[in-house]
Amino acid sequence: MRAVDGSAPSTGAEPRGRGFAAALEGWSGRLEALADRERDQLALWLPVGLGFGTAAWFALPDAHAWTAFLLAAAATLCGALAAAPERRWGRALALLALAAFLGCANVWWKAERVAAPRLGRERAARFDAEVESVQTLAARDAVRLVVRTAPEAGLPPRLRVNVPAAEAPPLRPGDAVRLRAWLMPPAPAAVPGAYDFSRAAWFQGVGGTGRVLDIATLPGGRGKGWSARIAGVRQRLGDHIASRLGGGEGAIAVALATGDQGRIPQADAEAMRRSGLAHLLSVSGLHLSAVVAAVMVLTLRLLALSPALALRLRLTLWAAGAAALAGIAYTVLTGAEVPTLRSCIASLLVLAGIAAGREALTLRLVAAGALVVLVFWPESLAGPSFQLSFAAITAIVALHDHPRVRALLAAREEAVPAKAGRFLFGLVLTGIVVEAALTPIALFHFHRAGLYGAAANIVAIPLTTFVVMPAEALALLLDTIGLGGPFWWAAGKALGLLLGLAHRTAAAPGAVTLLPAMPAGAFGLIVLGGLWVSLWRSPIRRWGAAAVAAGALWTLATPAPDILVTGDGRHVAVRGAAGDVGILRTRARDYVRDLLSESAGVDTGLPDLDDLDGSACNPDACAVTLPGDGRPWRLLAFRSKAHVEAEPLRRACAGADIVVAERRLPAACAPRWLKADAATLSRTGGLAIRLGRAPSVETVGESVGAHPWRAERGEGEKERGQGRGQLLFSTAAPGDRGGAEK
Repeated sequence: MRAVDGSAPSTGAEPRGRGFAAALEGWSGRLEALADRERDQLALWLPVGLGFGTAAWFALPDAHAWTAFLLAAAATLCGALAAAPERRWGRALALLALAAFLGCANVWWKAERVAAPRLGRERAARFDAEVESVQTLAARDAVRLVVRTAPEAGLPPRLRVNVPAAEAPPLRPGDAVRLRAWLMPPAPAAVPGAYDFSRAAWFQGVGGTGRVLDIATLPGGRGKGWSARIAGVRQRLGDHIASRLGGGEGAIAVALATGDQGRIPQADAEAMRRSGLAHLLSVSGLHLSAVVAAVMVLTLRLLALSPALALRLRLTLWAAGAAALAGIAYTVLTGAEVPTLRSCIASLLVLAGIAAGREALTLRLVAAGALVVLVFWPESLAGPSFQLSFAAITAIVALHDHPRVRALLAAREEAVPAKAGRFLFGLVLTGIVVEAALTPIALFHFHRAGLYGAAANIVAIPLTTFVVMPAEALALLLDTIGLGGPFWWAAGKALGLLLGLAHRTAAAPGAVTLLPAMPAGAFGLIVLGGLWVSLWRSPIRRWGAAAVAAGALWTLATPAPDILVTGDGRHVAVRGAAGDVGILRTRARDYVRDLLSESAGVDTGLPDLDDLDGSACNPDACAVTLPGDGRPWRLLAFRSKAHVEAEPLRRACAGADIVVAERRLPAACAPRWLKADAATLSRTGGLAIRLGRAPSVETVGESVGAHPWRAERGEGEKERGQGRGQLLFSTAAPGDRGGAEK
């Protein structure tokens, strides 16, 4: 049908199509304008994309999910190139997707590449081995050995074992030993959110851990390679420092020089953690920077004493080269751990910038260091060390890169009091910003953060950088001619001041903030928000604060677990009606009590479950009545493996909502809601149970998924576990026995 003028009538489809295209073009134009404003910042998101892909591999459960992520990243890459190949935002999105793809693929490939045999079950063994490293553990009164076993031993090639200090012979890396030990697979996280040693052991190639029952040294050895020789030098240096400085002061001096923190007494280590000064014990950016800066300044001053050299050479280039060699040597001497390697890479990049006449420290340099670490050590992303170190340096650089802060703290002609006040204000502001950046990471990994860390660090960092480390270095240097005594005295006094500050800060009321649980999603929102604020320069950066706020609210809205069960079923922590937390086994070690108190968000020692209101205990079991949302819950937890007659056991289980035991319980034991015995826990790992309006169970197994370090049960365990040991959630309400169990 034609219109009066002969043209085809309008159907409205074409205007709608043009409107949609115009809207897309408008969005593309706005994105292009944003990308153009932030063009100098776009490169900073490359390591973020690489880290996002790496984090996705750790967070997603199995190979199907990893493959889906890789396909999604590839689709995003192709879509961005197809939709806007000539637009800056299109190319930036494509590069971000490519980085995410490579990050996920890289860590997946490395996890497969480092695969090594692991113990499948606990066992006793007698074997010969070569010592790779020796570490004194003062807090445990033991010596930790990493050994390489002989091929004929039929054991994983690399093991980590502890020897009681009283029974440990003098050992050096490269020594040959004969051991009788009780060995076990690398331990997974005891409860959800706790440290997962099995993951770290997988990437370190450690196939088992254990305790030594007998040890004897053997003559000879298999020869000492460079790693063993360096480890030997490190150990001899630590022994020498400990002989010159005793107590906690000497132990911290050893940690600063060699990276070995095992000698530090438990009380001092705990005080350093609670006061927010524990980062001073790990050789990282602060220590590398002090060494590199000192060597560079000293070399520059010495070379400048010669007019001939000053006129013929670029002294800055030579001084940077000497500082680079010193930084590399210090990194190797302290064990070349990932945090130290990260700091060394950053220091080398700073020196390269100085030698080239560029600005020494920028976010681009930080991004370059992160890229190197994520490419070669992608597993470090999941650990607190990488996150803490990069969060701190990113916060510092981003703060001082802000135009207003830069203008406020810039040097100017003014009176000495004003200059000192400006410097002190800069220190305080930097400390507050760094503390704000590190607090979510500390809460996520350790469930605690120090409230007074910023104030304590204002004193501790200059004291360590400008007094302790120079005095210790001069003492070691002058010890070669027997004149190091005065400098050891000065270093000891300064370290005494540092420990006194730590203990006083740790003992202050409210020194520690505790958080029993931070969901991984909330932590991711906070990290993303922090990066958004730090890396953008235009007003769009303000949206990062919304992500941080959302993550914080999510965290605060997450209730603390009411019941914690370790993966072996031996230890149970229960939160009573008054909020106090009791522990099942009265003889639990301090390590177990500390772990459960941190996971429960309690800063005091855990009392025995016998003393908790609503509990009735005997030597074999505890029955606890817990408050719930509208109804009480009844928990039955077994303390021993003593035999229980079938009928009393059936009645006890039938009267309980939740039953926990370290042994396998018969099918006749059928609680109303959850049965967590050995069969269940062998699959799920530790449990965190919340008894709210919607009761839930969080398991270690869910967080590990199908990652390669997940513990596998033996064939016998699998066969016996068929059809048994499931999480017995009732389809009806927990108090209703009418629902079928599934």
